[in-house]
Amino acid sequence: MSYSRGRKFRGYRRHGHGMKGRRGHGLKGGRGFSGLGKHKWIWLNKYYREHWGRHGFTSHHPSRPDRVINIDQLQENFPIFSDLGYARKEGDSWHVDLVAAGYTKLLGKGKVDEKIFVRVPKASELAVKKLREAGGGVEPNA
Repeated sequence: MSYSRGRKFRGYRRHGHGMKGRRGHGLKGGRGFSGLGKHKWIWLNKYYREHWGRHGFTSHHPSRPDRVINIDQLQENFPIFSDLGYARKEGDSWHVDLVAAGYTKLLGKGKVDEKIFVRVPKASELAVKKLREAGGGVEPNA
């Protein structure tokens, strides 16, 4: 019949583990986050409650929102655009390069007072309609 090691070491005080009694650095209940669902549960609830569960997502194709400008803003800023070299007046019409100015879409809010030819990647239907009615136009595939 066999007996346990505890029984074997009765009378030897430290059961073969020396003065420190296995109190070295050790793994202290496992390395890293092991045991968070068991014996390190209180530590988890106290210091790191966000450990479990999902935390958002990573978009590998982030969308870049359009930089938009309305027709009325465009007309207000003709002096600024012309100073910066994004707009020029040829005869009775304005030629504006919104691509160079950093805009990606033209919207149709406001009234068109003069002929405007705009170079921009995207434009709303209303903006295109208003510019054409005034005698101007849009170069959409900029």
